[in-house]
Amino acid sequence: MALKKTHKRKKSGRMLGRGAGSCGWGARKKHKKAGHKGGVGMSGTGKRADQKKTLVLKLYGNKYFGKQGVTSRSTEKDKRKRINLTMIINNLETYGKLSNGVWEINLKDYKILATDKEIKEKLKIHADSASEKAIEQVKKAGGEIVFED
Repeated sequence: MALKKTHKRKKSGRMLGRGAGSCGWGARKKHKKAGHKGGVGMSGTGKRADQKKTLVLKLYGNKYFGKQGVTSRSTEKDKRKRINLTMIINNLETYGKLSNGVWEINLKDYKILATDKEIKEKLKIHADSASEKAIEQVKKAGGEIVFED
């Protein structure tokens, strides 16, 4: 005669500690085909790192991708502000005021560049520098460019 079991453990109790839910990832939903996402920071930014691009751009800006740096130490970039005579003529009220038939324009930080159109207005421009052609065009119209130091 076989002995009859008086108490049988529930299946849920016997399955404790087995399966994907308890193998280091925590909940099962956290480890569904995670692929090459990697961990924290810049890990996982390899061949298939498109999901990291937004993070990288947010943290490092646009300087992370592409080439940056000094191309030649001897060449310095000219950082002077420049303005074209066409721009000045189209916005005369913004840049200067009219006195005795001559437009007084104050652009002390700018270099004045020539235009391809003919100038009809008399301009007196206070500027940092100007191109030879721009000086010629302004003088031809009866104006002048005064250089500020």
